[in-house]
Amino acid sequence: MVDVLPLVEARLSTALGEPSARAAVTFLGTDRIEVLRFQEGDIVRYATLGMSAHPMADPTAMLAEPVKGPRAELVLSVRAGGADTDKVLRALAVLAASPQVEGVVVAPGASLDVGDPLWPGAPFTSVLVAEPGGLVEDLELDEPMDPVRFLPLLPMTPNEAAWKRVHGAQALQERWLTNGTDLRDPVRGSVPLD
Repeated sequence: MVDVLPLVEARLSTALGEPSARAAVTFLGTDRIEVLRFQEGDIVRYATLGMSAHPMADPTAMLAEPVKGPRAELVLSVRAGGADTDKVLRALAVLAASPQVEGVVVAPGASLDVGDPLWPGAPFTSVLVAEPGGLVEDLELDEPMDPVRFLPLLPMTPNEAAWKRVHGAQALQERWLTNGTDLRDPVRGSVPLD
């Protein structure tokens, strides 16, 4: 079986440039998750590396499928300088380990919550998983393996997360778009929801 992580790292470097920093976190009973940091102008991007080593398994399945199944990595983009966003590394590693730890399949439209601010003073404790393909193209793997998808994460305030649970991901994204919300602003307030 092919080791997908070197291919994933190469795809990230092709799309985002060479990482300016990296950190690794290992949780008990899981594989190591790395978080790579990329800087381009005033935008900092954090990408996980390790979540795609194994396919995400349906939590109701009796046995985990070792080859087939969705694979993904997470990408968060924020504007530099407004907050100490480098502290997001642990939160991203926790989210990337959730398929191994909790048996969840992370997909577009999902909400992921860490329960604490994503970085010190952040008005966000959760993220909305957006559609892949814009920033980093999917990485095709040999059959029968599914491609690795690079899922953008959009930070949500607690009010936005609650509103999304009622109205859905698409409605929240439309609200952000209508209001010209800067989703990369690390200290932005909640979008008007009434």
